[in-house]
Amino acid sequence: MGEDGVKNEAMEIMGLFQLLPRLVVFDLDYTLWPFYCECRSKREMPKMYPQAKGILYALKDKGVDVAIASRSPTPDIANTFLDKLGIKSMFVAKEIFSSWTHKTDHFQRINRRTGVPYTEMLFFDDENRNIDAVSKMGVTSILVRKGVNLGALRQGLSNFSQKNSPLDRNKQRWDYFSQKSSSSETEDSDQK
Repeated sequence: MGEDGVKNEAMEIMGLFQLLPRLVVFDLDYTLWPFYCECRSKREMPKMYPQAKGILYALKDKGVDVAIASRSPTPDIANTFLDKLGIKSMFVAKEIFSSWTHKTDHFQRINRRTGVPYTEMLFFDDENRNIDAVSKMGVTSILVRKGVNLGALRQGLSNFSQKNSPLDRNKQRWDYFSQKSSSSETEDSDQK
């Protein structure tokens, strides 16, 4: 399936969901492309995973912003590759730097730069430790095995939709008010 075919199918998948994330964040190495930047030369012409570019274009066409969170020690090579692939300008934030924090610093910077709450973000990465750390921040996070593809997109949007459904939000509000109510009842009984 070519880039346009992937884009069209991604648009159809997104059309199945009433609620879309405001921002979709991608790792680079082994998520958008099948290599580590630090093992490559700026002179090379990089290739992305077969469905990655079509998915990026579909997200942009649907009005969903995209960003990058990459723990690469070679941001110069990563940026050169994004430029060569003609996608560098698509991203509203590019946090590409080496870090030991499993991307929490990356997401804090993305949040400050974009103003998008963590709960309105969807994230794709190939490392479990990054998925675990970023999920704890409230970001819907999807582990990809062989790069981002239409199956991962469908899973991500489904998980995001379930996590952010009105029923789920009402349950969260109910839990909040129940806790608040029971804590004020405890305070009232303490004052008597």
